[in-house]
Amino acid sequence: MTNTVTEIWRHSIKAHGRETLEQVTLTAGQALPGDRLWAVAHEEAKDADGSEWAPCRNFTRAAGSPQLMAIASQLNDKTGELTLTHPTAGQITFLPDGNASAFLEWVRPLVAENRPAPAQLVRAKSRAMTDTPYASITLANLASHKAVETAMGQDLARTRWRSNIWFDLGEAWAEEAWIDREVQIGEAVLQVRERVKRCMATTANPDTGERDAETLKTLNESFGHQHFSVAAEVVRPGRINLGDPVKVL
Repeated sequence: MTNTVTEIWRHSIKAHGRETLEQVTLTAGQALPGDRLWAVAHEEAKDADGSEWAPCRNFTRAAGSPQLMAIASQLNDKTGELTLTHPTAGQITFLPDGNASAFLEWVRPLVAENRPAPAQLVRAKSRAMTDTPYASITLANLASHKAVETAMGQDLARTRWRSNIWFDLGEAWAEEAWIDREVQIGEAVLQVRERVKRCMATTANPDTGERDAETLKTLNESFGHQHFSVAAEVVRPGRINLGDPVKVL
């Protein structure tokens, strides 16, 4: 068991890519820096101009377009440029806060034909476009991931879960006992608020974008729920590095 941080991930555009980090500095009341800064509003969006948080129904998501799961990303924090790569779409580098028309053209073929087309890249002006109505960070337990793998009888990429901070508690679902408790990770303290209910996005392979794993069926039939990881809110700022200890206060 390694009750320490093993991985840190951010997803600069909601549902469009992931990037691994070695360290991050958290701010109270905010999501992980650079995570879900932008989201892709589709043509049927009702309330997603970026001026305030909006629910995920307004955005293009991997739950309905599994090819989005195969996007990898890299955000240049100095220049603001974002590079996205995909096994069939290739690579694109652009300024999300500039003219995003090239990105919209690049990503459009990855959106399922039966889903509303991407229309606008919006930036979260006040807080990240997380799935929760508060700025959350998702905490994931490697032991729970291994339990799902065992139940399914197949290896699963951890990036299916699109979680932010990973560690290994040695016991599956032990993180669910953290609800309403505070957890210190490195210098930062987070209050765990809820379990994260999972969607169809997790059924897609992050390398190919093809659905190849019945994750939701396995969660429901083997564990009696459809949750994986917990959502937490930063209550004390601080730096987190790979290898930092994780402990319940």
